[in-house]
Amino acid sequence: MKISGVDIRPGNIIEYEGGIWRAVKIQHTQPGKGGAYMQVEMKNLIDGRKNNVRFRSAETVERVRLDTKDFQFLFADGDTLTFMDKDTYDQINLPRDLLGDAAAFLQDGMDVVMELYDEKPISVQLPDQIEATIVEADAVVKGQTASSSYKPAILDNGVRIMVPPHIASGTRIIVDVYEQAYVKRAE
Repeated sequence: MKISGVDIRPGNIIEYEGGIWRAVKIQHTQPGKGGAYMQVEMKNLIDGRKNNVRFRSAETVERVRLDTKDFQFLFADGDTLTFMDKDTYDQINLPRDLLGDAAAFLQDGMDVVMELYDEKPISVQLPDQIEATIVEADAVVKGQTASSSYKPAILDNGVRIMVPPHIASGTRIIVDVYEQAYVKRAE
């Protein structure tokens, strides 16, 4: 399906110069002279390269539809992650770097959505938010409330995030996987 270059939105998958790319960030620019254009930061879904491209409104790109399938994360073995198709129970191994920073948030038995292009997995979507436990939190420094009062903490998966001062070690919290940020205390 062809779309105009200025209609690209973050998250869109497009075919560009023979590759499959995901639009990460967009910026619509309307200079005083000349036509408007869309500055698009894209990430190649096959090899991970990044690219910045300007698309004018007259240009069209092919928008790609990916097949999605439900999988379950089974286990990690070094840099290899093993997932199971929830319909057929077939297992598939993928490199950890396909998930990027989100790989640290995988939990045994977690349901994920795999995006496939020509039957080949190109990305794995984790739930936006997960529950995690704080294993180490810095002490609150009195009198620091004038500035932003978040403090560093380490989660049970080793990821460092910033949390409010009332969160102590051992607390269960909800974390945004893709922003790597504190959302709220777990119920």
